[in-house]
Amino acid sequence: MSADGAAEGGETYRKPALTVDGVVLVRETESDGFRVLLIERGREPFRGSFALPGGFVDYGEDVDHAIGREVAEETGLSGVAFSQFHTYGKPGRDPRGHTVSVVYVAQLTGDAPAVTGGDDAARAAWLPVDDLPPLAFDHAHILAQVLASLDSR
Repeated sequence: MSADGAAEGGETYRKPALTVDGVVLVRETESDGFRVLLIERGREPFRGSFALPGGFVDYGEDVDHAIGREVAEETGLSGVAFSQFHTYGKPGRDPRGHTVSVVYVAQLTGDAPAVTGGDDAARAAWLPVDDLPPLAFDHAHILAQVLASLDSR
């Protein structure tokens, strides 16, 4: 296959866009519930809605690098140790077109670090997982699966 997606014989394959999303959780003490780092989207789609920080992987960029870059650009939070959780690629999950997102998880303890909106995020905030507004895209489903995986440990 050539770089433009043409296979031998001239066929062209459409490709989904690759994205990363970060679920960053903090619990200040063992008796506290989790809070999750969310951004308020500053652009369409879902402008004004809350979402997990993340975005498109740059051409030639490793996804393990992209998650740290995207979270830092949108929230100012850097130096976080992420682990890959799951990949989500159901067509229709993003109104801009078919996207496949590699989701990463990080758990922090102690005081929640200061965050601020940047890049295409109007703001960033730590919100309690048991009192969330509606989330953009399929992010409520993703967060529910992450929290369920933590409960099963």
